Amino acid sequence: MTKQTRAERRRERARSKLAGNGWTAIVVGVLLLVVLPAFMHGPIIGTLGPALRPAGWTALAIGAALLGLHYLVARKKVVPQAIERTEPSAAAVKVARPMATPPAAARREPVLDSELSQPTPSPSVPAPAQQQQWSPAVLAAIEWRRFEALCEALYAQAGFTTRSQSHGADGGIDIWLHSKHTDVPRIVQCKHWRSKPVGVKEMREFLGVMASHQLKTGTYVTSSTFSSDAAAFAKANGIHAQDGAALLKLIGQRTPEQQAALLAVAYEGEYWRPTCASCGTKMVERNSSKSDGSFWGCASYPKCRGRTIPKSRASATV
Repeated sequence: MTKQTRAERRRERARSKLAGNGWTAIVVGVLLLVVLPAFMHGPIIGTLGPALRPAGWTALAIGAALLGLHYLVARKKVVPQAIERTEPSAAAVKVARPMATPPAAARREPVLDSELSQPTPSPSVPAPAQQQQWSPAVLAAIEWRRFEALCEALYAQAGFTTRSQSHGADGGIDIWLHSKHTDVPRIVQCKHWRSKPVGVKEMREFLGVMASHQLKTGTYVTSSTFSSDAAAFAKANGIHAQDGAALLKLIGQRTPEQQAALLAVAYEGEYWRPTCASCGTKMVERNSSKSDGSFWGCASYPKCRGRTIPKSRASATV
């Protein structure tokens, strides 16, 4: 709409300039044909009057042509506007007709499991109560991005230089750790699960990431627990497995000021609302019209078509 308005203004200025040039040429022609010859007297100066007549007639012709062109352009502008006011547009005719329900195959919103597309937002989700000190309830209340930020802040307090990204493909690495004591970096994978234990499958995938970067050690942090097979696999392959209990124990070893700072990181912003892993914006709760369940979807849909998260798995890292 802004571009059209600017274009109209440019056209209006061009039409005004066209009319101005036309009238200027008319005035010049009148001066050359009438005004100047009236003031020219004498045998020598009087001969200039007839010499100015061709230039005067030429100026009049140019001015008339420019004014005629201005009239045609202005008339062309008025005619489409009159037609637009009298004839209904194609969009208006389409709106007047009853719209058929599109088939399921034509719907484009991403769904998860049996969720029906075109969900409607549910009422605003209340924020869980904030704890005044560290406990398992804190890890259970925050979403996956807050969990990663918490882990990064904890390692920063330990003296590491950290590097992470808030969204997008991370290649299986959530946090890079760099120490001034060694040139070899350390990688960290964070898995924010409430109750489901991290299995050996996830450990094998992380070992593959370590191998691709030629690293012999790595850290795997979860708010949940590790299965016995996963713990054994981690111990045998140089992976430091840190579950929720170990994480809370490590936080408890910090000074009261450091613990308060970490708690502020965990509860920053809408700490309970999941973050879209594709674009980094907060997700909104939506209700499915097909079932009684609800899920989280990106607030930027349809611009962002990141995957949805069931409410039952809202705390899982995507």
